[in-house]
Amino acid sequence: MNRLLPIVAAALLATGTAASAQTLSIAFADPVSSVDPQLNNHAGDRSLALHFWDSIINSRDGGKLEPALALSWKTLDDKTWEFKLRTDVKWQDGTPFTADDIVFSFQRARSVPGSVASYSGALRTVESATAKDPATLIIKTNTPNPMLPLDIASIYIVSKHVGEKSKTEDYNAGRAVIGTGPYKFISYVPGDRTVFERNPGYYGPKPLWEKVNYRFINNGAARTAALLAGDVDVIDKVAVTDVEKLRKDPKVSVYTYPGLRVLLLQPSFKAGPNEFITDNAGKPLEKNPLLDVRVRQALSLGINRKAIVDRVLQGTVTEANQWMPKGSFGYNPEVKDIAYNAEQAKKLLAEAGFPQGFQIAIHVPGDRYPQAPETVQAVAQFWSRIGVKTKVEVVPWAVYSSRANKNEFAVSVIAWGNGTGEAGYGLLQTLATNDAKRGRGSNNWGRYSNESVDKALDAATVEFDAPRREAIFRHAAKLVTDDVGQIPLFHYQNIWAAKKGLKVVPLLSDRTTAMQVTRTK
Repeated sequence: MNRLLPIVAAALLATGTAASAQTLSIAFADPVSSVDPQLNNHAGDRSLALHFWDSIINSRDGGKLEPALALSWKTLDDKTWEFKLRTDVKWQDGTPFTADDIVFSFQRARSVPGSVASYSGALRTVESATAKDPATLIIKTNTPNPMLPLDIASIYIVSKHVGEKSKTEDYNAGRAVIGTGPYKFISYVPGDRTVFERNPGYYGPKPLWEKVNYRFINNGAARTAALLAGDVDVIDKVAVTDVEKLRKDPKVSVYTYPGLRVLLLQPSFKAGPNEFITDNAGKPLEKNPLLDVRVRQALSLGINRKAIVDRVLQGTVTEANQWMPKGSFGYNPEVKDIAYNAEQAKKLLAEAGFPQGFQIAIHVPGDRYPQAPETVQAVAQFWSRIGVKTKVEVVPWAVYSSRANKNEFAVSVIAWGNGTGEAGYGLLQTLATNDAKRGRGSNNWGRYSNESVDKALDAATVEFDAPRREAIFRHAAKLVTDDVGQIPLFHYQNIWAAKKGLKVVPLLSDRTTAMQVTRTK
């Protein structure tokens, strides 16, 4: 009988059935591109990585910093930082963790082959990182940067002794997944699930769950069905059509929290013809109309955000007029909400030389952002009403991310997580002029470029006074709004549902991890 128990447990993990009190099964929505924690700065990848890897410092919502692999940090001068590291941490193969691992990780994270969403931006001001001794790291920056701890908090630390002889495929196969985190790798099936178990040598609090079955279920209705059938214990990004139904179910608890993630449209600023922008006869336009601020203003004014919030998202999101949500660090309260005004939009198009409009396509991933395809369909209808006949192209994320990153589309869609809790993250990644060598604008898919916005980022980077830094961020928000550098639509709420007896609390932005799930009784 006893010899049968491991077989039964393995079968339960393989089928994804929510099993014993020691096993947790989570169904999550964000696709995972790799188990390599430094390949892509994607939400799904980051959520998974939190189970296996640690950062030098932990960043929590609101930009709060907590010790992780580093116990303390301080500035030695304007461009020099000292980090004192834990001495009780070992990699899961028993090798001691040292400062050399951080030095290696920073070097690797700058340029992982095949990356389409690099972490290099977080290291843009790091001139050098050296190990003074096994427990002391010295970082020198190329400019004063008060936000350095928050920047590098996003970098997962991998082991030098394993990482220097490993490639991304070794991480995906599990051979290189030797971390310091709370869980140990068991298996990974791309597009399906990752299975892991408690790390008995973890230096932090003992993880509650002995084993975790971490399942990718992209479809919201399918996640709900899996929860109600008892196949999983927790689901994230609850489908808007299911929220009320689940709230009424006595076997389920729904947890809703304000979110930082914003759904944005990124118009292309590429000069010349674009295959996805034509005149009404289908002939490519010689000049990209999106380069005219009046056209961008028209497209923004032509969207009825309130209707999208109420009808498409059924009140589970809030209207956005900038990339940061209300009340966050850097949000500009003087920026007005973007009122729907179809007549003004038509006038602006006429002034720009398009009284009869034109044709355009919006590309959106179909397996990435909740309700994004439905939202974009609504946007297309609103734009068509002002004379811009709009086609929606729904593309798998694996194809979409590569093409969007190369600015191949006319209009891209991105849901930016603002994971640091302050405006500088989105400013750096989605609005700064794209410059791979400087680690700027890596998610600026439309290649927006505004010298004044770049100068604001430069000024904020070196400003140690928090109120002055926030004033710079607010100024940048006004600049982007006036220039319509991106078209914000709404901010998501973070919504999880769990079987009765379990509680889910936020950890960082909209990440979903086993560490967020506890028992209520």
